[in-house]
Amino acid sequence: MAYWLMKSEPGSYSWDDLVRNGGTEWDGVRNAAARLHLRAMKAGDQALFYHSGGDKAVVGIMRIAREGKPDGADGDWVSVAVEPVRALAVPVPLSAIRTEPRLAALEMLRQSRLSVSPVRDDEYLTIVNMGAEA
Repeated sequence: MAYWLMKSEPGSYSWDDLVRNGGTEWDGVRNAAARLHLRAMKAGDQALFYHSGGDKAVVGIMRIAREGKPDGADGDWVSVAVEPVRALAVPVPLSAIRTEPRLAALEMLRQSRLSVSPVRDDEYLTIVNMGAEA
């Protein structure tokens, strides 16, 4: 299983929207690097749901429910289906991610504008554990 971090502006589509809908098509991503990551996703992989708006925090865990399919008429872009797994007990804010030494190599910090990025196993566990602290 691989791990990912996927960003969304909560004003456009939030964690609460995902939970209410029971899942969604993660589409509309128009960045070449993010497209490569979407293509690499497999059903059963997990992704951290990151609110990129004012909150700037990891708020939940999603499961990749279906691998990539063409997104758009030209077939160059990719979308995946995702479904909620669970909310974190406490959001993990960007400020905490930046100051955690075990997350220093996190791809999201190196390429902050990338909306979909891989997360290493140890980074995933670190963030999930940070989100379990109530």
